Amino acid sequence: MSTDTAGTAGQAEQPAGTAERRREQRGWYFYDFACSVYSTSVLTVFLGPYLTSIAKAAADADGFVHPLGIPVRAGSLFAYAVSVSIVVAVVVMPVVGAAADRTGRKKPLLAAAAYTGATATACMFFLDGHRYLLGAFLLIVANASISVSMALYNAYLPQIATPDERDAVSSRGWAFGYTSGAFVLVLNLVLYTGHDSFGLSESDAVRICVASAGVWWGAFSLVPLRRLRDRRVTPGGAGAVGSGWRQLRATLRDMRRHPLTLSFLLAYLVYNDGIQTVISQASLYGSEELGLDQTTLITAVLLVQVLAVAGALGMGRLARLYGAKRTILGSLAVWTLILASAYVLPADAPVFFYTLAAAIGLVLGGSQALSRSLFSHLVPRGKEAEYFSAYEMSDRGLSWLGPLVFGLGYQLTGSYRDAILSLVIFFALGSALLARVPVRAAVAAAGNPVPERI
Repeated sequence: MSTDTAGTAGQAEQPAGTAERRREQRGWYFYDFACSVYSTSVLTVFLGPYLTSIAKAAADADGFVHPLGIPVRAGSLFAYAVSVSIVVAVVVMPVVGAAADRTGRKKPLLAAAAYTGATATACMFFLDGHRYLLGAFLLIVANASISVSMALYNAYLPQIATPDERDAVSSRGWAFGYTSGAFVLVLNLVLYTGHDSFGLSESDAVRICVASAGVWWGAFSLVPLRRLRDRRVTPGGAGAVGSGWRQLRATLRDMRRHPLTLSFLLAYLVYNDGIQTVISQASLYGSEELGLDQTTLITAVLLVQVLAVAGALGMGRLARLYGAKRTILGSLAVWTLILASAYVLPADAPVFFYTLAAAIGLVLGGSQALSRSLFSHLVPRGKEAEYFSAYEMSDRGLSWLGPLVFGLGYQLTGSYRDAILSLVIFFALGSALLARVPVRAAVAAAGNPVPERI
């Protein structure tokens, strides 16, 4: 592991020479390749319906389970577990980010988060019978771990890419992730639809698909951990371990000095809450409200993955023509139309569901990739991990409200259609907040060079 000395305390090293930078970028892409399988196969496709079925099997006559003595409708358990995992991530991420920036050692922290999440995912193989509490616990651990690891992973972007490269590099990272998600979903589809010929029950096939995502995550995490470099920082102040919470308070105070960066984070927090909730609850909505079988759900998400690769790269090109902000705003308008369409989608109509999945695929990758690259321009130099921890709190860590609202919507009404309709407000309000952010002024205020088009 090579390191270089920065000029001042806490100041991050700039992107290296072209050949070395390209090598790190190729390694960086592979973490998306590794962990996106969890997001796709586990969180989006299999775990929601499967954990819900386990909870329903353990429910009382009124359809409630009672974790820690709290009455919870079985159909809301998955959404609540996602929400709790995000709260856990909120507590952990800022401290980890502060430690990474103070020590310059992102890689050991990235490795710890990645393998904690991969192990928890692999252990989901043991979910059967009435073990809904084990399932909820493993989901909380895995989902919190991927949030922490993504904060550290994203913090590498300003260090491995020049300002003019970041939209393209970020989009390629998402494209790598969607490629791996699509490939593994094909394997999942073969195993799930042919489980009888493999001598497996349907439950066994689901558990293998879920657990194999953890193995994939752990195996391909080795590539970025070999390619990415830790940057040495000049020691300054108290050690990171002993001053984690003090550093968190200092980070929050520092962010108040960059109100335009905070304005973007607020907008992103709101609209991304809607995106993350759609991703995590889509299969549950399809299976429980629309009556679609697991094969339909797998192929629909596979369609999302394939089109998301083209969508991420295509929106990256649009950003070069029209700027990242305008391109994101356009994608949010499409998201609003998608949710309105989902509300009136007829049950037992796979063709309409596939059409909706195609629309999601075309905007999903680009919305997230361009948001990440746009934020990278708003981060003061030397504060990458701390600020990207705050970003990841918006990306995953503070996206607890959407799943909570979705779960409460179902708990109170018994209708997933009412729950899905509530998400429209996240995209409408997020668009309004983003439109008010003067991004060129925000980049300059952070002390970074302003790209020709942003």
